[in-house]
Amino acid sequence: MKFWDWYLKIAVGSALVGGCMELFMIKTGFYDKVTVLESEKRAWESSLEAQAIREALNPWRNQDTESRKDT
Repeated sequence: MKFWDWYLKIAVGSALVGGCMELFMIKTGFYDKVTVLESEKRAWESSLEAQAIREALNPWRNQDTESRKDT
């Protein structure tokens, strides 16, 4: 308990910095932008074009499952 006041100062300072960061993100509309970007990313990932690109980049992805079906 020798450094109790030091730990308390660090905890209060950290909470203050974290609160300021959250307030900044709320005021600048960060969360709204991230929500839109994530929904666009999910929509694109489920598109046929994205599936074709994934398959083209890794054509051996399903090779193991096909070889297991043959045996």
